[in-house]
Amino acid sequence: MGSRLLAAFFVVCLAASAQTMSVEKLRQFLESNVAMIQKGTSSDRELAAFLDKVKLTEKLDERQIEDFQGQMRIGPKTLFALRKLAAESASLAAAAAVAPPPKPKPIPPPTSEEQAAIIDDVREYALNYSNTLPDFICTQVTRRLAAPMPGTKYGGPADGSPRWQAIDTLQIRLSYFEKKEHYVVVLMNNAIVNRDYEKVGGSKEFGAFGSLMRQIFEPSTEARFAWDHWGMLRGKLVMAFQYHIRLDHSQYQLAVEDGKLRITTAYHGLFEVEPDTHAVVRITADAENIPPDFPLKEATDVLDYDYQELSGHTFLLPLKSQVIMKSMEGISRLEEEFRLYRKYSADSEIKFDADPIPPLPDDKTKETKNPVAPPKQ
Repeated sequence: MGSRLLAAFFVVCLAASAQTMSVEKLRQFLESNVAMIQKGTSSDRELAAFLDKVKLTEKLDERQIEDFQGQMRIGPKTLFALRKLAAESASLAAAAAVAPPPKPKPIPPPTSEEQAAIIDDVREYALNYSNTLPDFICTQVTRRLAAPMPGTKYGGPADGSPRWQAIDTLQIRLSYFEKKEHYVVVLMNNAIVNRDYEKVGGSKEFGAFGSLMRQIFEPSTEARFAWDHWGMLRGKLVMAFQYHIRLDHSQYQLAVEDGKLRITTAYHGLFEVEPDTHAVVRITADAENIPPDFPLKEATDVLDYDYQELSGHTFLLPLKSQVIMKSMEGISRLEEEFRLYRKYSADSEIKFDADPIPPLPDDKTKETKNPVAPPKQ
């Protein structure tokens, strides 16, 4: 009862103090009072009674009333009062058109001189990245999936999404010691195996800890670079640059049949860096001109880095890698997530639980391109 009396008192005060309104002020008043009606703190009758005392300074027409109805739930008594206001204001001048606010301008790219300086910084960072890493162990969760090619008998519509089916899930003990990586598959589909990763069949990827990054920036690759876009990744602003490496300078390899058949291809992609530190937070790679007699027809790699804490210090380390490969038979997807980083020692161990480790949330690797303004700090 107290709320109802308060709402009624509010309307009475308005009736005493605000007898004239523009059409825009009327819209704002309706929005706030319709919200009060929906909360039960006012009524359609009280709002209509107030509108009976309003004098408009501009013409209200039926189209504007229809707009009000589309924007808010207007009661029948209020609607009747609005149509009365429209009739009373018919001789007034129409409200001036309100110009829409200007669209925010996208962030301009760095100048060519700034871009060259940034690429020089990124090159130095990439070539020294492995030397900055501490010895550590972590859990690598590898999920392998496959799908028929869309547009085939079992693949669904040609323009549809792949129908992914899980093949297996591996939990791998990854140790990084003296700049070398060592992989042991501890669990395969939650069954204990304790096998060398290289001896387990199926799709694999190596080189997340600096190899791909270093190969792009080694002077011998003679990579070509160009600006691409600004982006938002994991809540932070990033700068994205294109790169391209020709076949005769490439070290990018594709392998099938457990490495028995192997080729080197040209490739291109993006590297994305932090604007202030120029540290690399994402690399993409797309193989080019794969020979027609090779089983794979397309190969795409996306590697994300994020900050991890090790023994009280913060390092930028691999977060997730995703490789998608297409062949005549179908599509395969290899997802690798790097979890539970720990400082390495001779007796370092990570507990491997038979319960599945849930995938990383999508927002960890989802990028928004071309934001209109830097995020607020």
